[in-house]
Amino acid sequence: MNSIDLILLNLNEVRRRSTKVWTSIPQEKLHWKPDKEAMTCIEMVRHVLESEHYYHLAIKNQGSLTVFDSPFEKQPFSTVNEELKVAEPLRNEFIETIKSYSEEDLTNIKIDRSESGYIRSLGDMLLRVAYHESVHTGQLLDYLRMAEVPRVRVWD
Repeated sequence: MNSIDLILLNLNEVRRRSTKVWTSIPQEKLHWKPDKEAMTCIEMVRHVLESEHYYHLAIKNQGSLTVFDSPFEKQPFSTVNEELKVAEPLRNEFIETIKSYSEEDLTNIKIDRSESGYIRSLGDMLLRVAYHESVHTGQLLDYLRMAEVPRVRVWD
């Protein structure tokens, strides 16, 4: 297994576990949030999916975008499955982009996000995308605990 395969395995495992958590949120709790400053459950799901699309475009651009037109902005919040349906073709494109890279690209391609405080290699950036999603999935598990909703088992 090469580095590209491992990155894809990591991204797919993170998404599989996130989807288990996301789809376990009862419909009546999708707009729940722990305080007025926090995102709701459905907003956090969208944030992860939308961020992945942004990161994909930034990676292809080898840096931050000056303009980002989100395909999610036009969609009202509804269900997790609807959010996943919007994200599916975007995710497939992202996976195909990753497959197009070589082992050398992971080190040699730099993603310049200086305005956010960093320039990282492609490999580092791809791992950050998965980490971003896993952090928010952990937050959602905490939300569910606070909302007294049973949590699914992610460690299968």
